[in-house]
Amino acid sequence: MTLNAAAIESLSRGIADRLYIQVANWHLYLGDAGLAETLAIECAAHLELGAAACARRSLESVQVPIGGGTTRLPLARLLPSGQLQDLEDLLEELR
Repeated sequence: MTLNAAAIESLSRGIADRLYIQVANWHLYLGDAGLAETLAIECAAHLELGAAACARRSLESVQVPIGGGTTRLPLARLLPSGQLQDLEDLLEELR
């Protein structure tokens, strides 16, 4: 399944408002962090794997610069575990 630009933009908006990075007790939504579009594009590239595998692979693929870019971590390591299910739900809605 291939997503057109409008579908990727819609997914990006859903990700921006729903998913967040958690550091200590702080929540930084991916839209505010500038990561929503990157994650949406990555998800679009892996959608044929199914929602669960697509979500996991995409979160591992997106690298987040930390400390001014001196270190990069996979986005998967910065999201609370419940956020994986939220991403899977967003991807299921596309089907």
